[in-house]
Amino acid sequence: MQESRERRETLKILGAIGASCTFPFSADELYGQHAHAPAQAAPSSRPSFFTEAEFPIVAHIAELIIPTTDTPGAIAAGVPAYIDMVCSRNPELGGVIRAGLRHGLTEADLAAMEASGSPFFRAMKNLTADGYYTSRIGLIDELGYRGNAVRGEFPDCQIPEH
Repeated sequence: MQESRERRETLKILGAIGASCTFPFSADELYGQHAHAPAQAAPSSRPSFFTEAEFPIVAHIAELIIPTTDTPGAIAAGVPAYIDMVCSRNPELGGVIRAGLRHGLTEADLAAMEASGSPFFRAMKNLTADGYYTSRIGLIDELGYRGNAVRGEFPDCQIPEH
Protein backbone atom coordinates (compact mmCIF):
# COMPACT_ATOMS: atom_id res chain seq x y z
CA MET A 1 0.00 0.00 0.00
CA GLN A 2 2.87 2.37 0.86
CA GLU A 3 4.50 1.64 -2.52
CA SER A 4 1.23 2.52 -4.28
CA ARG A 5 1.08 5.85 -2.45
CA GLU A 6 4.72 6.63 -3.29
CA ARG A 7 4.08 5.70 -6.93
CA ARG A 8 1.02 7.95 -6.97
CA GLU A 9 3.01 10.86 -5.52
CA THR A 10 5.71 10.39 -8.16
CA LEU A 11 3.10 10.23 -10.89
CA LYS A 12 1.49 13.43 -9.59
CA ILE A 13 4.78 15.21 -10.18
CA LEU A 14 5.20 13.62 -13.60
CA GLY A 15 1.60 14.45 -14.43
CA ALA A 16 2.11 18.09 -13.56
CA ILE A 17 5.20 18.15 -15.76
CA GLY A 18 3.46 16.15 -18.49
CA ALA A 19 0.53 18.55 -18.56
CA SER A 20 2.85 21.19 -19.94
CA CYS A 21 4.55 18.93 -22.49
CA THR A 22 3.67 18.06 -26.05
CA PHE A 23 0.75 15.67 -26.58
CA PRO A 24 0.08 13.71 -29.76
CA PHE A 25 -3.19 15.60 -30.26
CA SER A 26 -4.44 19.14 -29.83
CA ALA A 27 -4.53 20.60 -26.32
CA ASP A 28 -8.18 21.60 -26.62
CA GLU A 29 -9.08 17.93 -26.13
CA LEU A 30 -7.66 17.83 -22.60
CA TYR A 31 -10.12 17.94 -19.73
CA GLY A 32 -8.79 21.18 -18.28
CA GLN A 33 -9.41 23.04 -21.53
CA HIS A 34 -13.19 22.61 -21.46
CA ALA A 35 -16.12 23.94 -19.51
CA HIS A 36 -17.94 20.85 -18.33
CA ALA A 37 -21.46 20.15 -17.30
CA PRO A 38 -21.70 18.61 -13.80
CA ALA A 39 -22.54 15.16 -15.18
CA GLN A 40 -20.61 13.92 -18.18
CA ALA A 41 -21.56 11.12 -20.49
CA ALA A 42 -19.30 8.11 -20.08
CA PRO A 43 -16.90 7.56 -22.95
CA SER A 44 -17.69 4.77 -25.34
CA SER A 45 -16.78 1.40 -23.88
CA ARG A 46 -15.93 0.12 -27.37
CA PRO A 47 -12.32 0.77 -28.27
CA SER A 48 -11.51 2.31 -31.63
CA PHE A 49 -7.87 1.18 -31.85
CA PHE A 50 -7.53 -1.87 -29.63
CA THR A 51 -9.36 -5.13 -30.16
CA GLU A 52 -11.94 -6.36 -27.66
CA ALA A 53 -9.27 -8.76 -26.33
CA GLU A 54 -6.53 -6.09 -26.05
CA PHE A 55 -8.56 -3.36 -24.37
CA PRO A 56 -9.00 -5.11 -20.98
CA ILE A 57 -5.24 -5.75 -20.90
CA VAL A 58 -4.57 -2.05 -21.47
CA ALA A 59 -7.03 -1.25 -18.67
CA HIS A 60 -5.39 -3.77 -16.31
CA ILE A 61 -1.89 -2.37 -16.94
CA ALA A 62 -3.07 1.23 -16.47
CA GLU A 63 -4.70 0.25 -13.17
CA LEU A 64 -1.46 -1.42 -12.04
CA ILE A 65 0.40 1.83 -12.79
CA ILE A 66 -2.13 4.06 -10.99
CA PRO A 67 -4.15 1.75 -8.74
CA THR A 68 -7.25 2.58 -6.79
CA THR A 69 -6.22 3.50 -3.24
CA ASP A 70 -8.01 6.06 -1.11
CA THR A 71 -8.56 7.88 -4.42
CA PRO A 72 -9.82 6.47 -7.74
CA GLY A 73 -7.38 4.73 -10.04
CA ALA A 74 -6.71 4.80 -13.77
CA ILE A 75 -9.82 2.88 -14.83
CA ALA A 76 -12.17 5.18 -12.90
CA ALA A 77 -10.45 8.19 -14.50
CA GLY A 78 -11.10 6.84 -18.02
CA VAL A 79 -7.43 6.25 -18.79
CA PRO A 80 -7.98 3.13 -20.97
CA ALA A 81 -10.28 5.13 -23.28
CA TYR A 82 -7.71 7.93 -23.35
CA ILE A 83 -4.93 5.51 -24.34
CA ASP A 84 -7.18 4.04 -27.03
CA MET A 85 -7.89 7.51 -28.42
CA VAL A 86 -4.21 8.51 -28.47
CA CYS A 87 -3.17 5.23 -30.13
CA SER A 88 -5.90 5.58 -32.74
CA ARG A 89 -4.42 8.97 -33.70
CA ASN A 90 -0.78 7.98 -33.46
CA PRO A 91 -0.22 4.66 -35.28
CA GLU A 92 3.48 4.56 -34.39
CA LEU A 93 2.74 4.82 -30.67
CA GLY A 94 -0.17 2.41 -31.07
CA GLY A 95 2.22 -0.08 -32.66
CA VAL A 96 4.58 0.16 -29.68
CA ILE A 97 1.72 -0.49 -27.27
CA ARG A 98 0.19 -3.29 -29.34
CA ALA A 99 3.57 -5.03 -29.69
CA GLY A 100 3.99 -5.06 -25.90
CA LEU A 101 0.55 -6.42 -25.08
CA ARG A 102 0.26 -10.04 -24.22
CA HIS A 103 -2.13 -12.02 -22.10
CA GLY A 104 -1.15 -12.70 -18.54
CA LEU A 105 1.14 -9.71 -17.91
CA THR A 106 1.83 -9.66 -14.19
CA GLU A 107 3.19 -6.99 -11.90
CA ALA A 108 6.53 -8.85 -11.99
CA ASP A 109 6.55 -8.71 -15.80
CA LEU A 110 5.84 -4.98 -15.71
CA ALA A 111 8.53 -4.39 -13.05
CA ALA A 112 11.04 -6.21 -15.27
CA MET A 113 9.95 -4.10 -18.26
CA GLU A 114 10.31 -0.92 -16.22
CA ALA A 115 13.78 -1.94 -15.02
CA SER A 116 14.91 -2.74 -18.55
CA GLY A 117 13.63 0.56 -19.97
CA SER A 118 11.15 -1.19 -22.25
CA PRO A 119 9.68 1.24 -24.83
CA PHE A 120 6.30 -0.43 -24.23
CA PHE A 121 6.34 0.14 -20.48
CA ARG A 122 7.68 3.69 -20.84
CA ALA A 123 4.88 4.51 -23.30
CA MET A 124 2.20 2.89 -21.10
CA LYS A 125 3.44 4.73 -18.00
CA ASN A 126 3.54 8.08 -19.82
CA LEU A 127 0.11 7.60 -21.39
CA THR A 128 -1.37 6.49 -18.06
CA ALA A 129 0.04 9.51 -16.21
CA ASP A 130 -1.02 11.89 -19.00
CA GLY A 131 -4.52 10.41 -19.14
CA TYR A 132 -4.98 10.36 -15.38
CA TYR A 133 -3.72 13.87 -14.67
CA THR A 134 -5.70 15.44 -17.51
CA SER A 135 -8.92 13.75 -16.36
CA ARG A 136 -11.33 15.34 -13.91
CA ILE A 137 -10.34 12.80 -11.25
CA GLY A 138 -6.62 13.49 -11.58
CA LEU A 139 -6.58 17.18 -12.46
CA ILE A 140 -9.33 18.57 -10.26
CA ASP A 141 -10.16 15.99 -7.60
CA GLU A 142 -6.62 14.84 -6.83
CA LEU A 143 -4.37 17.76 -7.82
CA GLY A 144 -6.92 20.40 -6.80
CA TYR A 145 -6.58 22.41 -10.02
CA ARG A 146 -8.78 25.51 -9.79
CA GLY A 147 -7.82 27.30 -12.98
CA ASN A 148 -10.02 28.90 -15.58
CA ALA A 149 -11.57 31.09 -12.90
CA VAL A 150 -11.80 34.87 -12.92
CA ARG A 151 -10.47 36.59 -9.82
CA GLY A 152 -12.16 39.78 -8.72
CA GLU A 153 -8.93 41.05 -7.21
CA PHE A 154 -5.38 39.99 -6.54
CA PRO A 155 -4.56 40.50 -2.88
CA ASP A 156 -1.15 41.87 -1.92
CA CYS A 157 1.50 39.40 -0.94
CA GLN A 158 2.00 39.53 2.82
CA ILE A 159 5.64 38.94 3.69
CA PRO A 160 6.33 38.78 7.42
CA GLU A 161 9.03 41.03 8.86
CA HIS A 162 12.29 39.32 9.73
